[in-house]
Amino acid sequence: MKEKRSSFTSSIGFVMAAAGSAIGLGNLWRFPYLAAQHGGGIFILVYVVLALTFGFTMLMTEIAIGRKTKLSSIVAYKKLDKRFGFLGYLAFLVPLIILPYYSVIGGWVLKYMVVFFTGKGGAAADDGFFSAYVGSTVSPLIYFLIFFIATMLVIICGVEKGIERASRFLMPVLFVITVGVCIYIMTIPGSAEGIKYYLLPDFSKFSLKTVCAAMGQLFFSMSIAMGIMVSYGSYVKDDVNLSKAVNHIEIYDTLIALLAGFMIIPAVYMFSGEEGLKSSGVGLMFMTLPKVFDSMPMGNIVGACFFVLVLVAALTSSISIMEATVSMAMDRFKLSRNKAAILIFVISIVLGIPSSLGNGAWSHIKLIGMDFLTFFDFVTNSVLMPVVAFGTCILVGWCLGTKVIEDEITKNGEKFSRLAIFRVMLKYIAPVCMVVILLFYTLSQFGIISV
Repeated sequence: MKEKRSSFTSSIGFVMAAAGSAIGLGNLWRFPYLAAQHGGGIFILVYVVLALTFGFTMLMTEIAIGRKTKLSSIVAYKKLDKRFGFLGYLAFLVPLIILPYYSVIGGWVLKYMVVFFTGKGGAAADDGFFSAYVGSTVSPLIYFLIFFIATMLVIICGVEKGIERASRFLMPVLFVITVGVCIYIMTIPGSAEGIKYYLLPDFSKFSLKTVCAAMGQLFFSMSIAMGIMVSYGSYVKDDVNLSKAVNHIEIYDTLIALLAGFMIIPAVYMFSGEEGLKSSGVGLMFMTLPKVFDSMPMGNIVGACFFVLVLVAALTSSISIMEATVSMAMDRFKLSRNKAAILIFVISIVLGIPSSLGNGAWSHIKLIGMDFLTFFDFVTNSVLMPVVAFGTCILVGWCLGTKVIEDEITKNGEKFSRLAIFRVMLKYIAPVCMVVILLFYTLSQFGIISV
């Protein structure tokens, strides 16, 4: 007997859950270091413009596809057009590959939170702490399992009792902690110059690289082309105002990203200047911030609050990633929620172990020159996601016609205020953006061009 499809009980429940999906390590870990590397204020300006156009268009399209078909992406694309059924399988692969290594990083965040809560933030500030930890064997695996089991428990509880209830609690907590740390940063003497670097655009630093970096960040941050928003859209009731809901998701995601940068960049700028910001790279959060916290009064408390914030964001996103895979497994293989969750759990453990050990015991094993975690990240973010998004644009923009999505959005008499932007972006600009991301990040990964 087919299991009855769950649904969100309200519009706010859907918005909180979808915002929880969009807001994650991409906002709190990736966004600040990209903003630091690409000129601060000018990166922010480009990102906001893209969020209001490109991000809105892709979010609206995927959520509308989900609600129209009441199916996850693995079968939704096929229902719309059999020729595009392959997109569903690609979309299924994306979260299936991301979930294990994302949970490994979530385990790192959990470890740092524990370190600061136990008053050992000074140890985390040592130069070799991060590399020694991720290079060990047992501890990263344990924290990976704890983080992943917490994610799975929410998924097993379902949409109403699990995802919606957790998101209603976690998202306000996330916002409160973010604002609190930002206020603290503003009170630190000397932070003004860092705030200026972060917020004021310097047009001399504008380049194609800045646009591509901002576009890529938006693409990853908003959970586009991962099957997540299609799955969440399939749980949305027909009386929900999609345009208004997507506007809220877009605002929350962008606001948290901006606040995350506000927490990190001014503080790091004070201690290491602009050159320090540019050279920190992906280690900005794990290697540089503990040094900043160690230099502050009550640094352990501030550090603990910060990593609680990051953990909340990581957890809400891992929940959405796993939900996408569970939903697709239920639709494709006709499994119950519990059986689908167990299947995904086993696959994720199998893929998560090499992602964890790839920096330590298995560091000698390389896949086209990359460790396991970097390879999985490259395959999903630089190859599969742009391909899925490009295919979605071609399907809706050129094969079905945008009216299919427009009718779904306005079927309850809702106004679609950005209709013109939506049409132009979906048919012309967004497909080009996908090709640019695919080429740019693939070439940069192999050192042909630099990011």
